Amino acid sequence: MNTGNLTVNTNNTLSAFFAEQFANLTPWSVGMGLLFGLLVGLIIAFVYKRCYRGVLYSPNFAVTLIMMTLITTPVVMCIGSNIALSMGMVGALSIVRFRTAVKDPLDTCYMFWALTMGILLGAEQYIIALVVVMAISVILFALNLFHFSSPNSYLLVLHYDEDAEYDINQQLRRSVKNRRLRSKTVTRSGAEMTYEVRLDNKQDLVALMLGIEGVHDATLVACQTEAGA
Repeated sequence: MNTGNLTVNTNNTLSAFFAEQFANLTPWSVGMGLLFGLLVGLIIAFVYKRCYRGVLYSPNFAVTLIMMTLITTPVVMCIGSNIALSMGMVGALSIVRFRTAVKDPLDTCYMFWALTMGILLGAEQYIIALVVVMAISVILFALNLFHFSSPNSYLLVLHYDEDAEYDINQQLRRSVKNRRLRSKTVTRSGAEMTYEVRLDNKQDLVALMLGIEGVHDATLVACQTEAGA
């Protein structure tokens, strides 16, 4: 008889526990939130890949955007259903310090975009989240068609004989309006000179430099995050 009462009490306790846990947060709502979070995260990652204009695209960062959306969604769901739990989560998140440096400021915007979508999905505003993510995607694709940056900056590295320096400077004056001497090294075997140049067209500056007698080699290196289109 005592065993039967213990079993009944255990079942009642478990039923009460699960009823309390899923009072405001059901498995269906969690599944729907994660499904929409995956969809929205994939859209954000796709837009990031198509609009990326940096030197080296990082697939890991695209996956990070998807994971941020997925992780933020259930967190906000819990915050909305349990005030005490929300206070604990906010306190835990406040002591977390992210050590990874974000090189491109635009990457930070994508991270905030993913977090914002997770917040909307966690609040079960699915339609609003889809409308917002599609609207921002269209705006980013439209902005990607325009170039708001100045002419692309490059480092022009030349190895040459000292006698060719005058011809090099004359060619740079004719070909490049914006230029700045960064370094110059003279050795017994020749000289090395580095110029920062800004190019606003597709002229082959390397070929022009190699056409000068006494120039052994010429290298053009992008010195900013955007590689240019």
